[in-house]
Amino acid sequence: MHNARTAGVVCALLVAAAALTGCQKSPSSEAGSEDGRLGGVPSPTRPSGYGAVFLALDECSSRGRETFTEVSCTSEKAAARVVARYDGSVSEGPSCPERTDFVLHISENSPALDEDGDGAVPQGYACMRNLEAPHPGDPGGGGGPRTIVGDCVYSAGRGEVRETSCDGKGEEAPEYRVTKAVTSRPKCPSSTALYVELGGAKPVGCAVRL
Repeated sequence: MHNARTAGVVCALLVAAAALTGCQKSPSSEAGSEDGRLGGVPSPTRPSGYGAVFLALDECSSRGRETFTEVSCTSEKAAARVVARYDGSVSEGPSCPERTDFVLHISENSPALDEDGDGAVPQGYACMRNLEAPHPGDPGGGGGPRTIVGDCVYSAGRGEVRETSCDGKGEEAPEYRVTKAVTSRPKCPSSTALYVELGGAKPVGCAVRL
């Protein structure tokens, strides 16, 4: 099964209220997803023969309502390109690159009888970028698996924040914008009203109130 990941976890701490801390979990379209942070979208588990590795780097997939299938990048059905591909689980592997629009989780598949030559598919995940707009992973886009500089968030209660579109066209109005990424909170500017956990080499996001 391949699961499409639409938004990442955002942890935040209000500067003015140190007791309010927590992580947000994005709404999921299927309960029991791998890390509780994304909706599950089932799709075929065998490669289509376009490469030795199913959805390898720079390969493309189609995108239906409930399925993702590897296709040639020149196909009219191609909808998204793999910008990074890792083995194992998201929780234990590297983060997807910035501006990744969504993540496909690829379940391990080892057919007992390989009649069609597809071969086994190891567990892994593919970081996907839509070939055409919209790009929710772009700064301010309101989605993607990572929160990055330029993204906006709103308070979801109990110290939790969730990402939303900066243009105000999302379901929730933006309340804070991440303006800088730093290695530690003391390096945020004095105008910072919210610390947002970003991960990576500069894990602290400095956000200002809008």
